[in-house]
Amino acid sequence: MILRIRSRDGTDRVTVPDPATATVADLQRLIESHLTVPAPLQRLSLDPALLLPNPSAAVPLLADPAALLASLSLANGAFVYLAYPPDARLARPPPPKALSAAGSFGKKMTMDDLIARQIRVTRQESALCAAASFDRDAANTFQLYVAESLAFAAKRAGFLYGRVDEGTKEVFVDFIYEPPQQGSEDVVHLVRDPDEEARVDAIAGGLGMRRVGLVFTQAVGRKASETGEYTMSNREVVQAAQLQAEGGIPEWVTAIVKLEVGDDGTGDVHFEAFQMSEICVKLFKDGVLETEVGDADDPRLSKMRKEVVAGGKDTMEVDNDFFLVPVKISDHQGPLSVGFPIENRGSSVGMSALRTHLERTKHLPFVKRISDFHLLLKIATFLDVKADVPAVAACVKTQSKVPEGYQLLIESLASHG
Repeated sequence: MILRIRSRDGTDRVTVPDPATATVADLQRLIESHLTVPAPLQRLSLDPALLLPNPSAAVPLLADPAALLASLSLANGAFVYLAYPPDARLARPPPPKALSAAGSFGKKMTMDDLIARQIRVTRQESALCAAASFDRDAANTFQLYVAESLAFAAKRAGFLYGRVDEGTKEVFVDFIYEPPQQGSEDVVHLVRDPDEEARVDAIAGGLGMRRVGLVFTQAVGRKASETGEYTMSNREVVQAAQLQAEGGIPEWVTAIVKLEVGDDGTGDVHFEAFQMSEICVKLFKDGVLETEVGDADDPRLSKMRKEVVAGGKDTMEVDNDFFLVPVKISDHQGPLSVGFPIENRGSSVGMSALRTHLERTKHLPFVKRISDFHLLLKIATFLDVKADVPAVAACVKTQSKVPEGYQLLIESLASHG
């Protein structure tokens, strides 16, 4: 039986020779042999929450060394989560180096060579974002579109908008803006529209919100790696680092939505949240992270333009998992509804959609009828982005009466749909 051992340093595989009689202690010995983590320092669980920066004491551990693996209902290919103290992984001894006489007869070192050797890539133990909470309706609408319309066959992405609690450093995501884009199995290319993004930011400003992160899906047919499982590909690392650098807030969060198919053929949609580590963003900003990714490159590894030190050795490639800092994820009921057709999903949204929406919600107060980001984005094209758009959004934020002039304009637009 093959088990996948996921730690904060990546995912490895171990083969259990006799799963019917093997115990937790046997698994620990296999892990010590293959991953060089001493058995006494291993903490094992079947719950992925073990890998959070500060896991709850309620996370169940595989604490009984004598327990049979067969009693844990582990199927072939199942995940077991492994935590251990920083630097607990024993370094393998380097191969012996040939002795050479002292003198200036060797390779000359430039300043760039010396600086490059000082770049150390280590795991970041704690995220700057304490947790990420998603509006249930916004998250569900996004994943339903990917599951039902795209069948997880192509990547899809969106920008997360919401609020940051300055006291707790928790991010609350209240709506998702999906920019124009083209997605394939391995890449989603965002076709950035500055005018539309200006309208989105104006709406967010009026709502007391801002851009707080990125969400993207992973296609079921994405490129595999010969070296094992991976959480994010090298292309995804580059894109996430670039957008986090652009995001401008320490709490910026990146969410991944993926379909996990079980042995019985059924699939479950999973949300995971991360931050790109500070060293990852710095490598991108400094031009050290290679942004051009070839089809033949291993998706599990990010290439460097200079040699760095990672895992105790000089290298030009870094395991992507070194850059990922897990963030606890939860959900909440936000202030906005999600009933209006969503932008940039292949077919244009006409004014008839506005008329239908207003008719369907005519029993509600007018401000409640327009408390939908996607509706606000549609009518924003007819309003002044610096004055009118924030003013209408501010009414939605406070749930106060919409000035008659704006209400007449919106109803007029709907009547011409």
